[in-house]
Amino acid sequence: MPNEPGLETALPPRDPKSAIVDALLELAGERHWEDITLSDVAARANVSLATFREFFPSKGAVLAAFLRRIDKIVLEDSKGAADDLAPKERLINVLQRRLEALAPYKVGLEGISEWASRDPFAAASLNREMINSMRFMLEAAGIDSEGPVGALKLQGLVLVWGRAMRAWFSDDDPDLAATLAVLDRELTRGGRFVARAEDLNRLTSPLFSIARAFFERRNASRGEGPQPDA
Repeated sequence: MPNEPGLETALPPRDPKSAIVDALLELAGERHWEDITLSDVAARANVSLATFREFFPSKGAVLAAFLRRIDKIVLEDSKGAADDLAPKERLINVLQRRLEALAPYKVGLEGISEWASRDPFAAASLNREMINSMRFMLEAAGIDSEGPVGALKLQGLVLVWGRAMRAWFSDDDPDLAATLAVLDRELTRGGRFVARAEDLNRLTSPLFSIARAFFERRNASRGEGPQPDA
């Protein structure tokens, strides 16, 4: 039986999870993050709160899913690191693809950035998510991200990315000249710092190996001989 006029019901989205992510980014461009409720997001996505809860426990989890979506777009678009380019140039190419993927969500992302600047706990949570994303951006550029120096690269790249994003929010040039200039400058500066850290790591690694071997031998010698009865 057809619906009576005025009683049509909206069909649920074919992909509720994606609809929720899109809804949150839209709302983030319209109002302060703190003013967006779960019900607001569900209504904009045309899903029930029950459906929202099925996929996400919080707005932060939705934002993390958005970042994974962007990671996937960039990684699928990556044709592999070009061996004839310097590591910094390979990384800029990867990050430029990331900016292209983020372009449809620019207004919402600016709102989220403003929220993080007001809330240190939000900034710390967002930093953790960005470290995960930047790990894959480094790998896509053929840059090692393992070990103590790798951890330094990751945190440094998150800071560089944050500065580039601030430039991007006010960069209306289709070529993103100002944003890419910030990326180039900050990556050059960070590269010098990482190079010094790598030199220090090479110098200290043998010392740590010697110290570890010494303590292992000492602990082994203490464990020799019969053990006293309990």
